[in-house]
Amino acid sequence: MLGKTAGGLFWMFRYLERAENVARLLEAGWRIALTRSGEGSNEWQSILITAGADSAYRERHDSYDAAAVINFMLRAQDNPSSVLVSVGLARQNARLVRTALSREVWEATNEAYIALKSALARPVSERNLHDTLALIRNRTAVVRGMLHGTMLRNDIFSFARLGTFLERADNTARILDVKYYVLLPSATFVGSSIDNVQWEVILRAVSAARAFRWLNEGDPTPQAIAEFLILDARMPRSLAFCQSQMDRNLGELASEYGERRPCHDLSRELGEKIGTSSVVSIFEEGLHEFLGAYLGGLQALANQIQTDYRFHA
Repeated sequence: MLGKTAGGLFWMFRYLERAENVARLLEAGWRIALTRSGEGSNEWQSILITAGADSAYRERHDSYDAAAVINFMLRAQDNPSSVLVSVGLARQNARLVRTALSREVWEATNEAYIALKSALARPVSERNLHDTLALIRNRTAVVRGMLHGTMLRNDIFSFARLGTFLERADNTARILDVKYYVLLPSATFVGSSIDNVQWEVILRAVSAARAFRWLNEGDPTPQAIAEFLILDARMPRSLAFCQSQMDRNLGELASEYGERRPCHDLSRELGEKIGTSSVVSIFEEGLHEFLGAYLGGLQALANQIQTDYRFHA
């Protein structure tokens, strides 16, 4: 496969996953803001920090107003992480690799772009935020479903799934990090009722609340939730699950092309780090430090994949 085609598939599905993740992140911040009394600007700032968009936002705005943050993250053309920009870039990459996609995947991507461009043509208020976020999640899920239902399990599929799981792991790590390191007002709140409420909101943001309750009895604790979202390989948005899928997709590429490349070793090292960790060791090291190191490893892996498979060739 040409490097440009591999890169188009990889980034198409990274951008689709990014759009969905921004929607989930906005919902988490919005719900956390509702659990607190008084000024909720910290929650809106935390959304921007998690998405890596705080500096760009502050260049254009003086305060963390809910409406301004919502529209910056959903609609702003000058925000490279906004949903509208991400979906547009996903469609652009889909057009570049059109011949590698099934008709159903292309049509679902094109329809997602048209529907979301229409829905985001006007400012989104808090009143209709929930419905807008649900539309984003549903439209991206349809594209993912068409990929699963209509595509051959070959290198095309592997590059698409690599993009999805790398972006998803990045998001789960970031939302956990910002919850514990940014959202928490002070160390005195750790283990308190407000802390536990916020952790539950994070579970809901990654569609994990019911699954967590199935596997855990009693009140949720930060340690139990962190263990679930980092180490439980049954949870499709956990770091362990995403890492196992990246290893699998890279292994399939190694088999198809008949060779291993440096990115395979980087992915294996990341997987071993998660596989040999316990929630106790993670909290002893520091959750923020653990997640920061993992995010750095993910970025290095993404760069190595692009180098090894000549995405810009």
